[in-house]
Amino acid sequence: MKVAAYCRVSTDQEDQANSFESQRRYFREYIERQPDWELVEIYADEGITGTSTEKRTAFNRMLRDARLHRFDLIVTKEISRFARNTLDSIRYTRELKKMGIGVLFLNDGMNTLQESSEFILTIKASQAQEESRATSSRVKWGQTRRMEQGVVFGRSLLGYDVKDGKLTVNPAGAEIVRLIYHKYVQERKGTTTIARELREAGFKTLRGGTDWRATVILKILCNEKYCGDLKQKKTYTPDYLTHQKKYNHGEEPFVYLRDHHEPIIDRALWEEAQREIRRRDRDGKLASGHGNRYPLSGKIKCAACGKSFVSRRRKRRDGTVYRTWRCGTAVAQGKRRVNAAGIESGCEVGYQLRDEAGMAMLRQAVGMLRMDNVAIVSNLTGLVLSALQASEDNRQNCLDTWDKKLTALREKKKRVLDAYFEKEITSQDMHLMNEEYDREIDRLSEQIKLAEGESQPSPWSEGEIRAKICGIVSGREAPDAFYGNLLDHITAYPDRKLELCLKQLPQSWLFRLERQGEIMLRNDPSVPMSVSNPFSSSKGIE
Repeated sequence: MKVAAYCRVSTDQEDQANSFESQRRYFREYIERQPDWELVEIYADEGITGTSTEKRTAFNRMLRDARLHRFDLIVTKEISRFARNTLDSIRYTRELKKMGIGVLFLNDGMNTLQESSEFILTIKASQAQEESRATSSRVKWGQTRRMEQGVVFGRSLLGYDVKDGKLTVNPAGAEIVRLIYHKYVQERKGTTTIARELREAGFKTLRGGTDWRATVILKILCNEKYCGDLKQKKTYTPDYLTHQKKYNHGEEPFVYLRDHHEPIIDRALWEEAQREIRRRDRDGKLASGHGNRYPLSGKIKCAACGKSFVSRRRKRRDGTVYRTWRCGTAVAQGKRRVNAAGIESGCEVGYQLRDEAGMAMLRQAVGMLRMDNVAIVSNLTGLVLSALQASEDNRQNCLDTWDKKLTALREKKKRVLDAYFEKEITSQDMHLMNEEYDREIDRLSEQIKLAEGESQPSPWSEGEIRAKICGIVSGREAPDAFYGNLLDHITAYPDRKLELCLKQLPQSWLFRLERQGEIMLRNDPSVPMSVSNPFSSSKGIE
């Protein structure tokens, strides 16, 4: 029989490394003592968690070899070494069993090729998973207590070095931080201007480069560490199985310590910077992020440097505000030029495109498409009605599936009780499994209750749906977001030419910008089609 072994330790600390080598030696000797066994390979993961198989390279390589039938049996120490995730344990042992490959858990005395193995495996795997959850909770609790005592969790930052949980001032970085605050608060310069000046002056970032960005400057201005305070738990891990971190928006309490370490910036100056940030944040971008709030966001590309155009607010003489788009490189670095050191910066595409001009171009391109509106309305109406029906069918299918799962869970609870009376499991195992099944039963019951409450007839009739779609297709009721979804991209060329492309269409539309007093949008004369000026006034692009 061809046999493989699998071993794993959770950390790469020295004592665990010794355990790691001991496991490998033990499996090699154990398999060699079996007269009819032949060792194929020992698969070993070092310093890897068992709650997820995603980063366990040796484990995943072992599964690939199993699918190639390179061995007949896998030997491992115990279920917790194989996987601490119950679903992973059952999933992979089932897959291996279908291929005729068993998993022998030495400490648990169980071979997955035996008939009753899956039931016992479920109990043992659940215990291992619960142990991981408890360990995760203990670690988080311990980390929080250490944070409250002032221990710093995190990496070094500009102006501070972090070592052994303590923050110490880095003089070179601290001078740059003070310069940034001075430029922003005292000189009233913007983050983009500050980034450009630091880049041109050759100041080094934390990583040793000179690629300063406005976002980096803003993070420095917002960081409370520079005034001597410490705010921790800015990120958290909601699921101990996936280990994925998320930004903490109040889901967990922060740990905030005032006057924790030596400040680089005077508190009064730091607070003035925060007031100035709020004053300049008229759009609420700092709080909400820009994202794709506008139909043209991220879809206007510069042909010269490849960067996306970014939006800027402008104010007219009458006080009204409008939005323009400009190349991100030109905004950050200005016009294209070469400094004394021969380093190029900036972009030659420096013109601005008004938002309403870009939308008018898009509407005009869509309006020129030859479409069978009657067929489109009919097809879309059918799709909407089908989607509504499919949603109801899916809801009913989910209810049926959940009912079956409830029945299966209740049956498993009975089997747990039978196993306890037959002395196959201990009282502790029985209580643990019953608690797990009760939680799952409560969860499914709540899902069924919510799904049953969602059973409502559509608020719109077929005629109302058809009328709404007709209005959108004809353009009478289509919002900007509708046109934004049709747009693939707009390419802006240095010769003031704009090329507009719609999704899934090979055809493109060309427009040219010409300056005649006020800048106007005119159609490219090279386009062999009749394109009318989309503006009734002379104001479009500047």
